[in-house]
Amino acid sequence: MFAVVEILGQQFKVEKNQKLLVNRLNEKEGSKISFDNVLLIDNGKEFSLGTPKVEGCFVEAKIIKHLKGDKVIVFKKKRRKGYRVKNGHKQYLSEILIESIFKNNNSSNKGKDKKVVSAKNNSKELKVDKSKPDLKSKTLSELKGIAKNKKISGYSSMKKDDLIKKISSLN
Repeated sequence: MFAVVEILGQQFKVEKNQKLLVNRLNEKEGSKISFDNVLLIDNGKEFSLGTPKVEGCFVEAKIIKHLKGDKVIVFKKKRRKGYRVKNGHKQYLSEILIESIFKNNNSSNKGKDKKVVSAKNNSKELKVDKSKPDLKSKTLSELKGIAKNKKISGYSSMKKDDLIKKISSLN
C-alpha cells in the first residue's frame, strides 16, 4: 500500500515503515504527526485519486530527528568583470518515519473521488443536441452567414457571443 501525500508544499510517495527527509517540521523529536492532505492512495486492489485530495484518508508519522542537510554551494561569477562570490548553506531537515496509512471506507462521498461517465448517457445527450442547432460549435463566419439569411442588422460588427444570443432569440 502506498500513498502520495503533500507535506509542507512538496509531494511524496510514501509507504509504511519508510524513512523520509522533509523540510523542518515545527514539532519536537519523537512526537507523532498526522498528514491529512493525501492526494492518491493505492492498496493493490483499490485506487483512489482525490479531487484535489482523498477525503477520509491520512498518514501518520513519527519525527525521528532534526538535522541539517549537505552543504549547497552557491557560486556567482560575471566574466571579465572580476566579480566572484562563493556562498553556501545547509538546509534544515526533519527525518520522519511513516507509521501507518489510513483510509476511512465509510466516507460519505464514496462515489465523489472517481468520475464515471457511461456511454449510454453520452449518446442520449448527443441526440438531444442534434435536434437543436448548436451555434457555439460554428465559426464566426458561419454565424454571420446565418445572421445575413435571417436579416439581422449590424451583424458584421458583432462578436460571436452576441451573434449567438441574437440568432437564438429569433428562433
